[in-house]
Amino acid sequence: MTYSKDEVIQYIREEDVKFIRLAFCDVFGRQKNISIMPGELERAFEYGISFDASAVQGFGDEAHSDLMLFPDADTLVPLPWRPERGRVVQMLSSIHRPDGTPFYGDTRALLKKAIEEARSKGLEFTFGSEEEFYLFKLDESGLPTKTPSDKAGYMDIAPNDRGENVRREICLILEQMGIHPESSHHEMGPGQNEIDFRYASALEAADSAMTFQRVVRTVAFNNGLFADFSPKPLDYAPGNGFHINMSILPLNDEKTFEHMIAGILAHVKEMTAFLNPCDDSYRRLGAFKAPLYVSWSKENRSPLVRIPAASGEYRRAELRSPDPTANPYLSFALMIYAALDGIENKIALPEETNINLFTAEKEVLSQYDRLPESFAEACQIASASSFIKKHIPEEILSIYLNN
Repeated sequence: MTYSKDEVIQYIREEDVKFIRLAFCDVFGRQKNISIMPGELERAFEYGISFDASAVQGFGDEAHSDLMLFPDADTLVPLPWRPERGRVVQMLSSIHRPDGTPFYGDTRALLKKAIEEARSKGLEFTFGSEEEFYLFKLDESGLPTKTPSDKAGYMDIAPNDRGENVRREICLILEQMGIHPESSHHEMGPGQNEIDFRYASALEAADSAMTFQRVVRTVAFNNGLFADFSPKPLDYAPGNGFHINMSILPLNDEKTFEHMIAGILAHVKEMTAFLNPCDDSYRRLGAFKAPLYVSWSKENRSPLVRIPAASGEYRRAELRSPDPTANPYLSFALMIYAALDGIENKIALPEETNINLFTAEKEVLSQYDRLPESFAEACQIASASSFIKKHIPEEILSIYLNN
């Protein structure tokens, strides 16, 4: 639902809202927030709410520590797990310097810029995500263990699948928040789960991905469990993926769709430092259906990009390499820019891969380009990329390279 500032203020008064959480994320996509009282909301809309940016990784030092949060009225949602009386709501916020200029570390603003560039060319990209996470038991002190919540496998059912009720609660809460899950199931790993989302605009999909992890962690904790989104929680089991489905509107012809995919394949190695931004990300790739080679196919789940069996408005390409530690705003923005490059320069789509890359012989695999084998290698590739330097602010690139 779309709200104006005046409608938000009226909602706060009529719905007995006592706390307003102004949410944002750091450059790595970790969500932060500050709570304000209803009496401060008009000031927040007009002048912003200041916070100490030096305490947020990548946002500066003590010499330039003040930044301002301005709530986005369109993003108002209640937090359903909070009390009905004295309600708590959340609004995502833009980040500005005290002089009113946009802050380089506002990655949500970077995605908005990418969306506007696509629109200026008559194109709109929609996204849907598939996020995996593990549920682990807590110890007697309430701290997370590495003991999975169950020993179930892919798409198993209760009672073996002990995450069924947790997923149900997550999906119901998301619906109350205006976020639309499409499906949910137990994944391959013990205690591993997946929830998939209906496609939406790029900004809405990124906002939903950001809120999703918060909801999952909250519901898990309220059920005596710990939700782990890290790329490789267990050495012996599949890692967590953040599969990103991307579509293009209008889909005038098949060639436009192919050029979109070709652009992503052409730039994926340069983007990998942002799609897989930690050392553990590279322990996941190349095993348990996590791709390693730059390739594409229809339906085949071993290549990097898969085109699922769908048609019309559901026609999409699924990028399978990202993991949940990626910042969705940066990830979606880079995918849009890569797709635009593919379309504008009519980059040709490589030959389709119709073999199982997980079981292929080394001689066959040597014909394919590989994703970076480590975060350090991914950073080196990104630092030398004119594509990355064009679309990622120098300050953010430096933060990732020195992380």
